[in-house]
Amino acid sequence: MGKMIRFKRPDGQNVDGYLAEPADGKPAPGVVVIQEWWGLNDQIKGVADKMAAAGYRALVPDLYRGKVALAANEAEHLMNELNFGDAAGQDVRGAVQHLKATGSNKVGVSGYCMGGALTLLASVFVPEVDAAVPYYGYPPLDYIDASKITAPLLGHWAIEDVPFPIAGVADLEKKLAHAKVDFEFHRYQAKHAFANETADSKGLAMLKYDPAAAELAWTRTMAFFARQLK
Repeated sequence: MGKMIRFKRPDGQNVDGYLAEPADGKPAPGVVVIQEWWGLNDQIKGVADKMAAAGYRALVPDLYRGKVALAANEAEHLMNELNFGDAAGQDVRGAVQHLKATGSNKVGVSGYCMGGALTLLASVFVPEVDAAVPYYGYPPLDYIDASKITAPLLGHWAIEDVPFPIAGVADLEKKLAHAKVDFEFHRYQAKHAFANETADSKGLAMLKYDPAAAELAWTRTMAFFARQLK
């Protein structure tokens, strides 16, 4: 359904990405979809395809430059090598700017796990973002200058999350509320990666797909994006 394209970062460097667009070819709002720590794999391309089927132009920047991890130790290595500020301020911002320059009046950002953390960073570092939806991932909170966030946020969090403990979400809420950010957070009685249908195949006890929670989070995301972007 989608295809690989190349777009420019604000600093002029090229980045590849996976672009999925609605079948009717009409102008549509955009969503930058940010990968989990596994990389630009078939699962995250499937999320972009689903966004396109719902009427959005979805672009997944290839943050790992062609590398994809199959095992957790590989994923951790790739994630630890990633410069998060550069990924949010350059790769993600370039993707947002590309969608806006090619026909999307409004563009949101949504990401999962590591991509959730980058979604929050993008809400700080990418002024062109019109709405942001992080799933179960947040960066160290001292990296978030909430006074710079102008886009409304919708967050989906896992109560049983090990990599991103739920206690940190309460601290994040305080920070956002203090800065009067427009945000709506939902907590799910679920484990990390509850919206990833391939989570159980990874063989990690901390990951568990939860179809009911995934469906509820997706429905809420679609309603939120419809309000903010359409």
